[in-house]
Amino acid sequence: MRVNESYQMKGGKQKISKDTCLQNSRAEPEGYAGGQTFIWITENNLTNADKPEYGLLEQILSPTNLNRAYKRVRSNRGSGGIDKMKVESLKDYLVNNKDQLIQAILDGKYRPNPVRRVEIPKEKGKRKLGIPTVVDRVVQQAIAQVLTPVYEKQFSSNSYGFRPKRSAHQALNRCRNYITDGYKYAVDMDLEKFFDTVNQSKLIEVLSRTVKDGRVVSLIHKYLNAGVVVRNKFEETGMGVQQGSPLSPLLSNIMLNELDKELEKRGHTFIRYADDSVP
Repeated sequence: MRVNESYQMKGGKQKISKDTCLQNSRAEPEGYAGGQTFIWITENNLTNADKPEYGLLEQILSPTNLNRAYKRVRSNRGSGGIDKMKVESLKDYLVNNKDQLIQAILDGKYRPNPVRRVEIPKEKGKRKLGIPTVVDRVVQQAIAQVLTPVYEKQFSSNSYGFRPKRSAHQALNRCRNYITDGYKYAVDMDLEKFFDTVNQSKLIEVLSRTVKDGRVVSLIHKYLNAGVVVRNKFEETGMGVQQGSPLSPLLSNIMLNELDKELEKRGHTFIRYADDSVP
């Protein structure tokens, strides 16, 4: 069964359409889990032509790492993306399509779906969130699981947001210690619309300093450029990092680690939690 979906480009000039295949379920192999869904695999481009037999991308796509990513996405639940596939259907999908999905990513042919834009109220205005499809959430989670230990070694001890074994309570305790040490003044610094305005070219350049497997950088770049669907209209994402995806917390910390290094270089005492900082 084939299903066609289309999205009108902003301004009404172009239209993106995709043919999707509804897969039938089959027996579940050992060590894997997965549901019926759509798959969109059309693109074929890499940042470099070298394909190591076993590199960082192979670590990301290993059965153990993917299964762990699936369990994390399943436990987090959440609503579906533009294909309307629910977390409950994810298991069947991975059973039926994991081999094709993995091979497409390895070959550089996988193209992520656009995210579904939702807005949630916050103290001042609204926060824009991008909801990826559950399949893309698994892939992003798998990437984050492998890259997080790599970047944890580089991150500043002054940052506390979206990091393993670190919390807002620890950041507050650090503030209290500074007060005890005699500091009397603080500056509340909030990077306005940080997630919406991240320079993607700069982010890719920073990523490439550490991530030497160009296929991984290319895959992350595709996620950054996947676009959003707002009220059934497709919009390009030439800048920013979509909040709401498993990768966005890590990518934001990678980018803001540049700020941490500069503040440390200048001798400032500070604490950062995501895009909020108290120097």
